Amino acid sequence: MARGGGPGGFDVNALMKQAQQMQTEMLAAQEKLKDEVVEASAGGGMVKVKMGGDLTLREISIDPEAIDPEEAEMLSEMVQAAVNEALRAAQELASSKMGGITGGLGALGG
Repeated sequence: MARGGGPGGFDVNALMKQAQQMQTEMLAAQEKLKDEVVEASAGGGMVKVKMGGDLTLREISIDPEAIDPEEAEMLSEMVQAAVNEALRAAQELASSKMGGITGGLGALGG
């Protein structure tokens, strides 16, 4: 058996090199995600949220017409809905960016 080779011609060195390359690509993609921003809204646009691709809340804007002391609970629900939607969109963005990198996992080892 050759050095670095394994059963059935499995090349451990090639596997390690591919894993290191994937790690480098993942780190680069994570850095790029910090610059990406998704936006979501609720209440017909009365509440808008911006979320970074790194899942950081960047901004919440509330239309002054949405601020009614009698409807504080509804405003709270709109903020929650907008944040949750922005979070979902940011996770989807991250998944799509990272999926291209980790999609090669099936090719490891042959």
